[in-house]
Amino acid sequence: MKVLFWHVHGGYSNSFLRGPHEYLIPAEPGHEPGPALAQWPGARLVDPAVLHDEDIDVVVLQRTDEIGWAHELTGRRPGAEVPALYLEHNAPRPRPESSLHPLGGQRDIPIVHVTHFNELFWDCDGAPTTVVEHGVPDPGIAYTGDQKRIGVVINEPGRRARVSGSDLLPAFSALAPLDVFGIRAADVADSAGCGIHDAGDLPPHLLHEQLARHRVYLHPYRWTSLGLSLLEAMMLGMPIVAVAATEMIRALPPGAGIASTELAELTRGVRAYLADPALAAEAGRHARAHAIEHYSLERFLARWDETLTEVVDAYASRARHFRVPTSTEGVR
Repeated sequence: MKVLFWHVHGGYSNSFLRGPHEYLIPAEPGHEPGPALAQWPGARLVDPAVLHDEDIDVVVLQRTDEIGWAHELTGRRPGAEVPALYLEHNAPRPRPESSLHPLGGQRDIPIVHVTHFNELFWDCDGAPTTVVEHGVPDPGIAYTGDQKRIGVVINEPGRRARVSGSDLLPAFSALAPLDVFGIRAADVADSAGCGIHDAGDLPPHLLHEQLARHRVYLHPYRWTSLGLSLLEAMMLGMPIVAVAATEMIRALPPGAGIASTELAELTRGVRAYLADPALAAEAGRHARAHAIEHYSLERFLARWDETLTEVVDAYASRARHFRVPTSTEGVR
């Protein structure tokens, strides 16, 4: 298929664009893939001005503005004149139990959620929905845990303190040095000896190498769909200690780490893994096995193939049903 897809979420794109289709990425300042484009053989950056001449099979929307952009650039209305779906990355907001999805109530553009939690909690008001769970490439780097340190990945932890749980970090840095990886990690790093360190915003390979040496991975997020960095840490074979919110109850199986809403239980879990490398390694093996089974790139891409086919077939069925006969049809 020829898929129109905006490069919005770098981590997600890195998995999605590895599929077998032809992916057209509109050149958009601030959202261009850069060197990453070379990793995606089927993807090409296109001048939006030439999209009108492309024979697009399906549009994958990720922002509501893209509905209008796609119509303007292709001359075809998503859902009505070209198959389309809306990929929803986020957990419902502002309220978890009653937020109406921006595409709620309509029937022509299915909403694809990235977790079952999101599908359950978003009010989509009868709009068709499905779930394509996350998948990440296997980092190919093995956990060693030789550093008695805690690793965490949070982008903009200062601005997203409550959402990301970065306000909880001092409770853990009291147990061992805590390294924060990600964009603007310096916002929560300290120079007063509290043990929180800015580990930088690293490219994936270096991030995985450094994370794999940390004894334990901390996932303090209160409100997120399901962090890709968490799944990567599981793929690395790291033991996980996580706030038991949103999708975490499904993502982290028994034996792979500690998930709790009690801060004291979480700190006890970190302390136990720090003190016992064998215990940490065993939990990490469970985490990796679960991630390989449930969040592999192969499973993710296969599920996307099914979903794209379903959307295109459903559109074709609607088009046949509502097609207006020509003036000569029915004349014998």
